[in-house]
Amino acid sequence: MNIVFAGTPDFSVPALQALLDSTHDVIAVYTQPDRPSGRGRKTTASPVKQLALQYDVPVYQPDSLKPETAQQELAALQPDLMVVIAYGLILPSAVLAIPRLGCVNVHASLLPRWRGAAPIQRAILAGDTGTGVCLMQMDAGLDTGPVLACAACPIETGDTASRLHDRLAQQGAQLLSDKLDAIERGELEPRQQDEALACYARKLEKSEARIDWGTPAAEIMRRIRAFNAWPVAETRYGGRQLRIWDARFIAGDADALPGTVLSADKDGIEVACGKDRLQMLELQLPGGRAVTASEFINAHVITGVRLDDA
Repeated sequence: MNIVFAGTPDFSVPALQALLDSTHDVIAVYTQPDRPSGRGRKTTASPVKQLALQYDVPVYQPDSLKPETAQQELAALQPDLMVVIAYGLILPSAVLAIPRLGCVNVHASLLPRWRGAAPIQRAILAGDTGTGVCLMQMDAGLDTGPVLACAACPIETGDTASRLHDRLAQQGAQLLSDKLDAIERGELEPRQQDEALACYARKLEKSEARIDWGTPAAEIMRRIRAFNAWPVAETRYGGRQLRIWDARFIAGDADALPGTVLSADKDGIEVACGKDRLQMLELQLPGGRAVTASEFINAHVITGVRLDDA
């Protein structure tokens, strides 16, 4: 098949690599326009574009696929299939109809659970014990198309969104690779999604990262895991932002107001919560690097402080 690939972030890269390593031809890559990133705000190519250029694959970066000129440009490539993974742009119905075999998407959840922009993080926040990847035939809705194939993945107790992201990216690439020939032969049977089971994984907002110490420690722990590596769970200490990269749940309530630092030693910084307790293991103040609890207490007296009020 002649395949057009559309994707932008790191999550898309393993799947593009799998296509490049396959017997099929990647004739073009679509990705979002180069954007400023990092502290220096230097204009940077997306991870997908960087990989495509290594293989001399033509790269297209339209701001939108809605204009007729952009659609004509895609149609001129005469693709058999378009593979879309975390592209970040809406594909109009006219675009979905261009490839001979349509457009397929690899999505990081077991549809119809967690349709939308942040399925990995929302699964962790909800306390799900499992997730996975789905290969879906795209339609005009948001992750509503019929499912062609799925692969399940457990969510381990210590999984952060970053770790789960990396596992699912590889699993999605493997699922796509395994099913490519079956797609070409039309052997996969589409399964319609059950709308009654659908839920929406809305985009993450920075405001969600602020910890409410009055909530149970288990819920705070899920927030810390889900927001690693963005936007990173945070509280206030000494009037400054204190980001929490890693923590440990401790059972048992404390006789102190939520947010009160109960103890601090080399093993961690223990904080009272609405229910049970949390031990902070890796922290970061503005302008500094992430440090262990042991390193943090060498420079800061924190026992007895009430976070968020500090």
